Amino acid sequence: MFYSTNLKAEPVSFKLALLKGQAPDRGLYMPMEIPKIPLEEICGFAGKPYYEIAFEVTKRFLSGEIGEQELFDIVKDAYDYDVPLEHVFERKYVMRLDQGPTASFKDFAARMMGRLMQYYLKQENRKLLILTATSGDTGSAVANAFYGLDNIEIVVLFPRNEVTPRQRKQMTTLGKNVRILALDAKFDDCQALVKQAFSDPDLESLSLSSANSINIGRLVPQTVYYFYAFAKLHDGNCNEEVIFSVPSGNFGDMMGGVLAMKMGLPVKKFVIATNKNDEFPNYLSSGIYDKIEPSKNCISSAMNVGHPSNLTRLVSLFGGMMDEKGIIHTAANMEEMQNQIWAVSISDDKTRQTIADAYKKYNLLLEPHGAVGWAGLMDYLKSIPEAEAENSLCISLETAHPAKFPEEIEKILHIDPVLPPSLEGIDHLKEHVTDLESSYEAFKEYLLTSKF
Repeated sequence: MFYSTNLKAEPVSFKLALLKGQAPDRGLYMPMEIPKIPLEEICGFAGKPYYEIAFEVTKRFLSGEIGEQELFDIVKDAYDYDVPLEHVFERKYVMRLDQGPTASFKDFAARMMGRLMQYYLKQENRKLLILTATSGDTGSAVANAFYGLDNIEIVVLFPRNEVTPRQRKQMTTLGKNVRILALDAKFDDCQALVKQAFSDPDLESLSLSSANSINIGRLVPQTVYYFYAFAKLHDGNCNEEVIFSVPSGNFGDMMGGVLAMKMGLPVKKFVIATNKNDEFPNYLSSGIYDKIEPSKNCISSAMNVGHPSNLTRLVSLFGGMMDEKGIIHTAANMEEMQNQIWAVSISDDKTRQTIADAYKKYNLLLEPHGAVGWAGLMDYLKSIPEAEAENSLCISLETAHPAKFPEEIEKILHIDPVLPPSLEGIDHLKEHVTDLESSYEAFKEYLLTSKF
């Protein structure tokens, strides 16, 4: 069962949490009990392909909700691409989560989430209207994962001036059941409109849900690649602890990792690296949370988030209570949080320098988001004893393909990243996008007058 972080809604099953997206009290769903995986079983994942590990991990949350054969078929269909673990130096690796159909880590959650939703909706012979805000990769991953599904219509809102042309075209060139709205706004504004729609009684007849990381259906699949990376790279000692560095915006990726740790994954430290939207590093060091309004526009555009929705989940996991507006009603255990998480803010200048240095020194090609994560890891390693830094297993997450950010890569490295198959020809496709005024009234009118 899953409870709401605002603690004013009844607990629900995974199926209902998935299809609702957000709890009726505007809280986010979290598992009442976090399932555990024995350490020996985690180490045994080393010989399994990714989709089998996904089955073993996610069935812990879905037991009794879906048949094991149906779940196995879903994960095998969803994860039909590679998950490279690129060695850089010593025991330092980059996990490339950019080999899926939209060349983004969001594919891992979106593909499984779309298949689970379609499974449940077909059982009930009903339809769903998905509302999603994006700062870059979420929109394209969700749009592609849900494209053409019979029981689902999807509306994606994005800040017109804060996504790259290729990120935009991965959403706007689809059509069919995918509708894209461009707003002169920030990501936080787009997400606020989506959240308001969920709690608007006038829209109940539309059967709304979310595919943002406010939906628990996004987080469960994102626990898997943490288990996968550790199982493939640990030194044979099951008691070894791993350091993960996670570039973070809305903190869904981070929450997948923290859930994995609570499930039994032996994590020594999470390095949480943000861009100049540094509300979380400030909170972790002081215990005082202040949103950044408006959020700052950085070259790691998908991380331009001034109030990460998933902080409410993190605060809840550490014994506190934060509402959807960022107001902390019960303080989290900051000592425990600081023991498990180390946070840093990385400037655009440092991001660009990291891209240049990593390529020159290690032939490691990073895009801005992955560079923020790598820079954060390098900063963390400088803060601990040299021998510990040298011997520790460290895995930094690369969350998008460098070819999605050709302007920055060409400017810094003077090379044009090779396009993955998913991006070939996309620059020349026709776009389908609607400009919308950045107000709830305009968004509500659009929803009520459109034919879905």
